[in-house]
Amino acid sequence: MSQHRFVDLSHTLREGLITLPGVPAPFLTPHLRRGEGSYAPGTDFSMDVFSIPGNTGTYFDTAWHRYEDGADLADLELSTLVDLPTEVFHLADSALRGIPASVFHDRDVRGRAVLLHTGWDRHFGTPSYGDPAPFLTAEAVDYLASQEVTLVGIDSVNIDDMSAESQGERPAHSVFLANGIHIVEHLTCLEQLPSSGSLFTAVPPKFVGTGTFTVRAFAKVPTTAG
Repeated sequence: MSQHRFVDLSHTLREGLITLPGVPAPFLTPHLRRGEGSYAPGTDFSMDVFSIPGNTGTYFDTAWHRYEDGADLADLELSTLVDLPTEVFHLADSALRGIPASVFHDRDVRGRAVLLHTGWDRHFGTPSYGDPAPFLTAEAVDYLASQEVTLVGIDSVNIDDMSAESQGERPAHSVFLANGIHIVEHLTCLEQLPSSGSLFTAVPPKFVGTGTFTVRAFAKVPTTAG
């Protein structure tokens, strides 16, 4: 009988967490403290106000993030977010920073979520997490777009090259989001996934007028019960 297990692919959030250099950390302000409400004796609640940049922890990019007329978080179809057939590319042993198109040529990725396991998540939350981090080359971006993938995710600081050599070009964000291909960055624990056969889910809140927000990303991995 076929069964499955779940693998959490999101980083844990906390106050003071820096995800991207230059982006503020999240923090909480208590709105209601236990013992301060007008409830029955012994009935207490806690409620917080969150101040959190959309680019915090593991987060999801829609077309609005890059394009003024693109789809925002509220426009997303659940069919493009939930239980996506997934191809994982395990590249942690590669000496290349830039992931080339040739990596994908031997696998069928059409309509799939493509997840890039670089191992860079081991640096998350440290000064080493920035440049020089792995990224997807422009030729690889064009190839995946031509294959009409549904989503591309990576466990690195950015799916694009953030070094000075890139001169600020962002081919992955520009091409993928123009073609309705979602992006998830700052994934973790991708080494726990098989190359094929998993189902990927990442669902952001249904928020109008913004294009990026933190998500709880996870994979459903098939197992076999004896």
